[in-house]
Amino acid sequence: MMDYTHTLLFGFYPYLAGTVFLLGSLLRFDHGQYTWKTGSSQMLSKARMRVGSNLFHIGIIVIFFGHLVGLLTPHWAYEWAITPGNKQIMAIIVGGIAGVLCLIGGMILLHRRLFDPRVRASSSTADIVILALLMVQVTLGLLTIVAARHHLDGSVMLPLAEWAQSIVFFRADAASHLMEVGLIYKLHIVVGLTIVLIFPFTRLVHAWSAPFGYIGRRYQLVRRRA
Repeated sequence: MMDYTHTLLFGFYPYLAGTVFLLGSLLRFDHGQYTWKTGSSQMLSKARMRVGSNLFHIGIIVIFFGHLVGLLTPHWAYEWAITPGNKQIMAIIVGGIAGVLCLIGGMILLHRRLFDPRVRASSSTADIVILALLMVQVTLGLLTIVAARHHLDGSVMLPLAEWAQSIVFFRADAASHLMEVGLIYKLHIVVGLTIVLIFPFTRLVHAWSAPFGYIGRRYQLVRRRA
């Protein structure tokens, strides 16, 4: 039973989450473009908005790309330059700083959502749930750093990377790489996959519309009436 649950969570659930993530995002963009937005609450209350939003977004962007590069870069591509242990220590330092920034910023935003009357009135249940779930995920990520103190040689980081790469390349043995991994890492993965699963039904879809075009666009000129 345990092996079946393990295979279900780490062998099949990633593909379910990924499928819903892609198809759900496409269908929402096609059928609900008026809901494709962040739903900013800055006009309702600016209190702590700027510092909370900046800390949250800086932290989560670093975490996202850190996971993307760290998990999907094959071992042979970096072993000539850095050992798995040194890579893990670097990930702990960078990820730890980014995680703390994200957690502080996210908790500020969550507090606004829950306790500012005007912001709470304009917030949907999905807004609160996804932000709370992200805070749980960041907390679990920081707890994995605590657990990693006992194996700084990269012995856990490598199986995690092997699992992620096996999922991406559709290898049948993906779940087997996580059999000996600690519970905190498994919880972190399951919550992360759940966030991917519900992504299309939340405000997170605005991440697809990252305004990279602003970098190269010309300045907008605003003229006041005389």
